[in-house]
Amino acid sequence: MNYLNLPKIDLHCHLDGSVRPQSVIDIAQQQNITLPSTELSEIQSLMVAPEPCLNLDEYLTRFELPLSVMQTAEGIERIAFEVFEDAANENVKYLEVRFAPLLHLQSGLTLEQVIASAVKGMKRAEAQCDIKGNFILSIIRNMPKDRVNEVIDAGASFINHGVVAFDLAGSELAGFCEGFIPHAKYAVEKGYRVTIHAGEQGVGQNVHDAIAMLGAERIGHGIDIKTHQQAYDLTKSNSVALESCPTSNVQTKAVDSLSEHPFSEFYKDGVLITINTDNRTVSNTTMTDEVRKVMQEFNLSREEYFEIYKISVEHSFASDAVKQQLLALAE
Repeated sequence: MNYLNLPKIDLHCHLDGSVRPQSVIDIAQQQNITLPSTELSEIQSLMVAPEPCLNLDEYLTRFELPLSVMQTAEGIERIAFEVFEDAANENVKYLEVRFAPLLHLQSGLTLEQVIASAVKGMKRAEAQCDIKGNFILSIIRNMPKDRVNEVIDAGASFINHGVVAFDLAGSELAGFCEGFIPHAKYAVEKGYRVTIHAGEQGVGQNVHDAIAMLGAERIGHGIDIKTHQQAYDLTKSNSVALESCPTSNVQTKAVDSLSEHPFSEFYKDGVLITINTDNRTVSNTTMTDEVRKVMQEFNLSREEYFEIYKISVEHSFASDAVKQQLLALAE
């Protein structure tokens, strides 16, 4: 099977985890930023996480270098464009990219300028490539909560014009959802859809809370519902889709190996599950790689792949018009 030629949907991709190493070098030179090295292989090694990592926190250290060159409008726009261009080149037809605007303010940009720059890069890619996309605004859970509503307000004018959803990301502690109930409610009032990183690091209860307390329509990862029956049942009964990221889950030790990933059992039991990259650079992966690994490991047929593709389309935050275009590719 030619995995490259399959149309693909990626609903869980981090902007700062999907930066071309060469672009880090280029932008750093333009902006007089000192890097640990100017050798491509060295920079690459600092941006790609080991397999496996000690834990999620070790994985997250790989974002520091790309973030250093994502503090200007030009840098953010270029990187946004390139992530969509790279995805389009491997037949990803629709891509939702998430990033945390609060991490891009070190050189004086406003939250609005950060978001506008990312959207501008995406729109340029949509004009030049066969891809459609949207952005999801992430809040890093361990950052001060006093600026969360500022991010929501800054993105509000972009709702359905490049921005579609609100997300919580970063290190996962048990019981984090309760502290974000007012923020999620505020986001929904402003027109945001909701997807939450939960159940990636051994806490199935967080998935239950994300759905019950925060109104999550999708869950980033969510694999720990396998050991939490209430969360499992709520995920199914509420038709909440899981954004599975197989390579990343092995790297962060969420699962010990791909063969132990609950992807197949979830899929066979009717849990809505999707295939995604998480971080193209940090996980050294592509959607083609993720699809190939999952199809081969779990012996999925082409028909089963397109069933999963349709789940991704139907549970994407794309407009109805874009969804119709995407569904037509599965016929």
